[in-house]
Parts: sequence; C-alpha cells; structure tokens
Amino acid sequence: MTGRDKGADLKPIGNTPIVILVRPQLADNIGSVARAMANGGLFHLRLVSPRDGWPQLHAWRTASGADRLLDNAQLFDTVDEAVADLHHVFATCPRPRHIIKPLLTARGGALEICEMTARNLKVGILFGPERAGLDNEDFARADYWIRYPLDPRFMSLNLSQAVMIMAYEWWMAKEETPARQLLTNETRIANKAMLENFLGHLFKELDHCGFLRNEQKRPGMIRNLRHFFQRGEVTEQELRTLHGVVSELVKGPRKSTDEK
Repeated sequence: MTGRDKGADLKPIGNTPIVILVRPQLADNIGSVARAMANGGLFHLRLVSPRDGWPQLHAWRTASGADRLLDNAQLFDTVDEAVADLHHVFATCPRPRHIIKPLLTARGGALEICEMTARNLKVGILFGPERAGLDNEDFARADYWIRYPLDPRFMSLNLSQAVMIMAYEWWMAKEETPARQLLTNETRIANKAMLENFLGHLFKELDHCGFLRNEQKRPGMIRNLRHFFQRGEVTEQELRTLHGVVSELVKGPRKSTDEK
C-alpha cells in the first residue's frame, strides 16, 4: 500500500527500538500507534498475527500522516519470528505477574534501551492485544518487564496510549530542551545595571512624592521593593515600560480637552 505525501520525510533516526504489536485487534489502533511512534521518533513497527489481517485501510486513516511507518511495517506469524533478530526484548504489561524478571518504569526502560541501542544492539518492545494484553507465553520471550506506575485505582490504557508513553520517554531520554525556560520573544533579560537604574529612578520619585518619608520604615520598604523586582527575570522591555509608568505618574493627571 502506497503512503500519501503527508509525513513523507519520516525516517529512522539512528538505532531506534522496534515496536512489536502482538495480535492487535483493530486497524484503527494500529494507525494510532504509528502516529504515537512518529511523535517519539520511532519508526520500526512489527505486527504479529493481526486479527483482521494486514494491510487494513483504516490504519492509514488514523495514522494522521505517519504513513511511512505503516508502509514499512513488517508482518510475522509468531512472537518468536518477530524477535528472532533482536538482542533484547522488553514487554509492557499493567497486571502483576508471578515471574522473576527485571521490572522497570517506562522512564527506566527508556534509559536501558538508550544504553543498549548506543551499543548497536537491536531492541524490541512488545505490546499485547487490546483486550487482555500479553499472555504468559508471549511474556516468556521478554528479558525485561515494563510497568507504568499509574493510579492503581485505574490503570486502563488503550494500545496507542501505551505506545505513546514509551515513545515519549524514549524521546525525552535524549532530548536536551531545558525543563524550564523563560520565553522573552524579541527582548532580553535585563542585567543588574539596568535593574538598578530603574530602581534608582523609582526610589528617587518615591522620595520626592513622600511615599518613603518615614525614615524608620524607609530601609525596609526599599528592601521589599528590591526583593519584588529581583524575584523574577525582568526583561529590558518591561523595564522601559516601568520607567514610562513612573515618569507619567510623576507628571500627575492631565486635563482632558473637554475640561479646558
């Protein structure tokens, strides 16, 4: 099946983990999975014995442009065939299991996978059928178990949501965007000299109007004003505006033309 032009630039970025859907039931969910994978920079999709066969047009309808992932999806009859060329396999499952296996969160799993793929190892992540998840035989093919620490009162996820969590954690494990930043658009953060210049202007006019006339309270009031402006990152444009505010307040109210 030929993909549309949307998402035509999607292609693998380095050695990325392979998403393996085991006996997926709905084509719409497979398409949504491809969309979630593309969000997190994942490209390789393998399907193990989809219930309604493959390809299915509905998958492309819900992929929202992630067509190349579906175009390149590989089809397998069994989990053993789907993982045969891999070095490590992770399995996702929300339910407790009576097994002895390393248990990881999605974030912990993503970090492990990053370390493995950096060594040129091929890694796969198993996701079970929508209704019941992976069975014990599927689970026995995995080296690691990933379980999401969600609210224990309600841990139900649909297939694409489960894939989205792993795709996001995989992407964030390598993402360098600061966790917090201040967007200043076309202005810049004011330096201390600019801030001190404004505060000098403000204190001068506050002295002039009598606001700081109480000599005993004056130092504390000045400190409070300093703390207020030092607490955040004031921009140059904001200081220019504040200079204008103080200057206009000093001039006092102006008579309107109607009052003349």
